[in-house]
Amino acid sequence: MAVDRERVSALVRDLLEAIGEDPDRPGLKHTPQRVADAYAEFFGGVGEDPAAPLAHTISVSRGPAPETLPSGAVMLRDILFRSVCEHHLLPFRGHAHIAYLPGEQVVGLGALPKVVDILAARPQVQERLGEQIADVIAAKLDARGVLVVLDAAHECLTMRGERQPDASTVTIAARGALAEPAARAEVVLLLGARP
Repeated sequence: MAVDRERVSALVRDLLEAIGEDPDRPGLKHTPQRVADAYAEFFGGVGEDPAAPLAHTISVSRGPAPETLPSGAVMLRDILFRSVCEHHLLPFRGHAHIAYLPGEQVVGLGALPKVVDILAARPQVQERLGEQIADVIAAKLDARGVLVVLDAAHECLTMRGERQPDASTVTIAARGALAEPAARAEVVLLLGARP
């Protein structure tokens, strides 16, 4: 479902009036449309299938053939992401770190940031975002284990309320063999994340 830009623009105009502003003054005249365009980008993942980027997997074996995978984890660190907190509709942004233990399928590394982007481009909370990323990778790749670490700064914490500009939130979602404490600790260490 595409964002209804015309409706968002009208609602932003109403919002500006509700806070006592004149939406027709020069500085705000184009703001409703700008916000509508931004929201189309911020929430473009609504209704999109987050597993779609993982559709083109490569089958591998664990034998002595050239396409044999190592038994260790595949890791991708420092994936930039941004999302909008569903509680205050303020942004949060940070880094995602992903590790998975392949089963019989691997995927091009570029697919993992796409999964993050799709799931982050909807109203979210960080805890659920990490769980959703882990679930999609575990299910679609039939991975033996998945670990997702998100480290993000939330504008609802830095700009309002307690106003803690240096605070970041770290969440961890683990599945399968990487949910076991020793394996999880090793992979978190290798990812260089700060849990």
